[in-house]
Amino acid sequence: MAANRKLLAAVAACAAAVIGVTGCSSDGGDKDPFKGMSADKIAKKASKASKDAGSFTMKSQVTEGSEQTTGTFVIAEGGDCKATIDSRKDGHSEILTVGKTSYMKADEKYWKAKASSTIAGRVKGRWVKASSGGKSSCALGDMFESNKLKGLKREKDAEVDGKKAAVLVKKKGDETTSFYVALEGKPYFLKVVNNGDSKGTATFTGQGESVDIKAPAPGDVVDQKQLAGL
Repeated sequence: MAANRKLLAAVAACAAAVIGVTGCSSDGGDKDPFKGMSADKIAKKASKASKDAGSFTMKSQVTEGSEQTTGTFVIAEGGDCKATIDSRKDGHSEILTVGKTSYMKADEKYWKAKASSTIAGRVKGRWVKASSGGKSSCALGDMFESNKLKGLKREKDAEVDGKKAAVLVKKKGDETTSFYVALEGKPYFLKVVNNGDSKGTATFTGQGESVDIKAPAPGDVVDQKQLAGL
């Protein structure tokens, strides 16, 4: 599923090296919980909080030239995940990771682009099973690595879906990335916007919520090994 991992990387590119979060509650009212704190330190708190939340949902959209890819990723505590990805170029695909096993289901357009018409016919409407190698196919954990969140500047606060957020901006050459951190409750990253050669937006919800991800029924699964040589 190397091709699929590349697609996942493209979808998450706009938010790469972004998040993490722990406690740190707001005092409420109009008080600024980050008063006197540098943008880099705010990002570090957000990074730890988001990471410690364990579970979250990310919706993303990435545009490169005429190509656009959208995705929804639901990450459960422990690493199980499910994702839905839509690409103008590569079609529609779905991913499940349960324990050390990954499953993928895609439309005919995807399989013809990434494999062959023969495989597209064999796997139509079914999940393709493969070992995840102990790593989730929706591996977005590195987005919460705070060591990559440096050189930021805090700008005017904003709102994300009605929630107040501190806005942290990083500029590198012609690329600008804006990180939106919750000002109320735990300092989760709420949104990331990237503007450069590629443009992308990622929004985050459901931090810490219970997520139940189950493997597909055996009758709906074909082992990747059975497709070798086709």
